[in-house]
Amino acid sequence: MEKNFKRREFIQAALASVAALSTPLAQAGPRVPEHETEIEALVIGSGFGGAVASLRLGEARVETIVLERGKRWPITPAGNTFSSIVAPDGRSTWLSPSTILPAPFSPTPIDVFTGVFDRKIGNGMTAYFGAGVGGGSLIYGAITIQPDKRNFYQVFPREVDYDTLDRTYYPRVKRMLAATPIPDDILASDAYLSSRLLKQQAEKAGLNVVKPDIAIDWNTVRDEMRGRRVASIIAGEVYYGTNSGAKNSLDRNYLRQAEETGYVRIEPLHVVTAIEEAGSDKYRVRVDEIDERGNVLRKKIYLCRYLFLAAGSVGTTELLVRARATSKLPRLNDTVGRYWGTNGDSNAVMVNGVLTNINLGSPGVVAVQDFTKDGVPLLLETFQALPLPPNLLAVLGLAITKPEGYFSYNRAKDTVELNWPAGSRNNAQIAKALTDVYNRLNDANGTILAAPIDQTFTAHPCGGAVIGQTCDENGEVFGCRNLFVMDGALIPGSAGCTNPSMTIAALAEHNMDRFLDGRHGR
Repeated sequence: MEKNFKRREFIQAALASVAALSTPLAQAGPRVPEHETEIEALVIGSGFGGAVASLRLGEARVETIVLERGKRWPITPAGNTFSSIVAPDGRSTWLSPSTILPAPFSPTPIDVFTGVFDRKIGNGMTAYFGAGVGGGSLIYGAITIQPDKRNFYQVFPREVDYDTLDRTYYPRVKRMLAATPIPDDILASDAYLSSRLLKQQAEKAGLNVVKPDIAIDWNTVRDEMRGRRVASIIAGEVYYGTNSGAKNSLDRNYLRQAEETGYVRIEPLHVVTAIEEAGSDKYRVRVDEIDERGNVLRKKIYLCRYLFLAAGSVGTTELLVRARATSKLPRLNDTVGRYWGTNGDSNAVMVNGVLTNINLGSPGVVAVQDFTKDGVPLLLETFQALPLPPNLLAVLGLAITKPEGYFSYNRAKDTVELNWPAGSRNNAQIAKALTDVYNRLNDANGTILAAPIDQTFTAHPCGGAVIGQTCDENGEVFGCRNLFVMDGALIPGSAGCTNPSMTIAALAEHNMDRFLDGRHGR
């Protein structure tokens, strides 16, 4: 698998040895850093954009290194790879002394470890995201929804051709992730009582209910039900990883196939600290290699001709904002860090007069995909993998939010900060539209809302280096040749009233085809 890399490293080491023997130390010039590596292509991050980029580069025989800050999480026969939700430990959370899941979860003391779940607390908004080989696919609910054309163009510029994505790239992603709707026999099981209840209540209220594609191996879920695999999906174990292996996370498809090409090497526990120009359209990337406790083992430098940013909306945007503020990438324009949004995420809890949840179950297996009376598109999904009393039904709401958020560089603290406007009028309009839909549900079913709709978080951060502003329609950064954005940072605040993973991957597939066509042409 690593024959190409080993050959290159042998040659580099041999040349360095010859130079050391032929040059007296007293006369030697500046020494090359001990851990400097030159590679044709470098991918930062291994989530949906990075996984797609790495596979397509490997297939094109482009020597590629993928830098991932988190660790590998191979599924074990014992079913103990990940932490559990009910008894979390350090594997749950990224370098934190306590767990960080939002309410109704309470913080639990844990060992500091490079766990899978992370967040960024901003001014007025908290964003949640993943860490590890596979990125957000390790912690998401595996919901794989394609936005319709009408909603897509409420967000994206017309330069992005929806019909091409619809014809070629969305189907390609769906096949790669093996995403299918929940089978009827599994939906009828005890684990999915909450999903059946939302379906029944929504239909009674005259709302449109769909069964979205989900990147889950349903045969493995059946094995969970029969006791042949550790209960994971049926026990709501999604946010800290799925021990049964039922989730078709990226390490099990795109990334595995990328490594199998022999041209791609994934470097876990490599935290990128800075990116900068290195002359002649090359880039220098500075990295801390860390251990599983977050201690820095060594500093590294990578030089590359092609740089693909796929560290997620937050991670990619932070790198670009810092590079612009410190003049490491001086040709970046002033849109970097802007047009960020929450994907319209919200959470609500409905009080029912009947049992809603026999056990935790898995979220998102049915969805209410509808428009309000004012024409506002909304998507509601069961969000039941939570420690709730047995008569409560948690629902995740998605909408099309305006990209009102932005990142800024705090020079005094050397930090990049996330900012969300207080009293967002757009958020207020979304809350009103959601309230109208919940009122329809409540009026039809005798349910009530347990608390106000929560819009203080996002599990689907989008934007920061968006198409048409920071990047062209193929993801190449304006003013920075051979520098590409491949992740949710491309999306202007919202994925068209859907979970964004499928759109991120489809855009990455499209952009990699354009890149490879152009590279071969040159």
